[in-house]
Amino acid sequence: MSAEEAFVGTVEPEGADRLDEGKLTEWMQANVEGFTGPLHLTKFKGGQSNPTYKIEAASGNYVLRRKPFGPLLPSAHAVDREYKVQAGLHTTGFPVARQYGLCTDDSVVGSWFYVMGMVDGRTIWNGAMPGCDPVERRAVYFEMIDVLARLHNTDVEAAGLSDFGKPGNYFGRQVDRWTKQYRLSETEVMPEMERLIEWLPLTLPEQTRTSVVHGDFRIDNAIFDRNSAKCLAVLDWELSTLGDPLADFSYVAMAWVTENGGRSGVMDLDRKALGIPELEEVVQRYCAATGRDSVPDMNWYFAYNFFRLAGIIQGIKKRVIDGTASSAHAKEMSERVKPLAEKAMEFAVKAGA
Repeated sequence: MSAEEAFVGTVEPEGADRLDEGKLTEWMQANVEGFTGPLHLTKFKGGQSNPTYKIEAASGNYVLRRKPFGPLLPSAHAVDREYKVQAGLHTTGFPVARQYGLCTDDSVVGSWFYVMGMVDGRTIWNGAMPGCDPVERRAVYFEMIDVLARLHNTDVEAAGLSDFGKPGNYFGRQVDRWTKQYRLSETEVMPEMERLIEWLPLTLPEQTRTSVVHGDFRIDNAIFDRNSAKCLAVLDWELSTLGDPLADFSYVAMAWVTENGGRSGVMDLDRKALGIPELEEVVQRYCAATGRDSVPDMNWYFAYNFFRLAGIIQGIKKRVIDGTASSAHAKEMSERVKPLAEKAMEFAVKAGA
């Protein structure tokens, strides 16, 4: 199944995914500027973490993101943080959807949720960008890097986000967080994860800058204009905080060390023929836009990012076992934990482990 088949489009909500449209309509009337009903809800196929719905109404289309129902890991699924960071960035002109309201009253739909405007454009699920020409591919990739640089150059105070995270020791806190999350959802012992949990905290890189960090910045977490390379909105802010911008940059760079498989990886593609820039060009563009001379050796960062991904997917695997995963695609994803752990260990070895 391609990413388009797995993620594109909506389905009618079934069972626990159904929300009370009457209560939601009342809340929208009271909290969403310009809203007029009636409304109709469908659920987006994509999204492993926070279930996401399309709201079609007389006043236009909106998007609702809610916490999953059932027991949740601590600090996970923080829709209030997603809402806050996007609302703050929207005031600075950064490309995010307009935020309409956050609801922390479980009695409306059964969990916390927020509503934002629906941005009309295209999502690029496949990093090879089939059907596009080399000039367009190159422009889209450079736009992605330029938008990331804009995020990292954003004045945190001006965006009202100075209290959005703790200063300093970002990677130390992240390694600790994902170790704890992994332990809470652990289903088997993996030697690679045990070694990484031991090695990563002992080899943390120095943090020299602090910015808003998206936490999951990649080509398919953005909406692009249908007729140009312009990025209209960056999506999926669940993992955002204040931290080391190199976390985001190295995460984007992982596409160049990941096979395509119909997703965001570009390692095994004929990049020159396709017009996709090389990693060295991407590094140069990001450094020029953010005033850096260079970026450090990436192997530690790749090891960390693959470790973190393994932790995230392990959480999905546990939810599949518990029966609370929010997507039919979740089971297939849950089988990726061990390969991700092995990949993390490969880069750890390159970094001196």
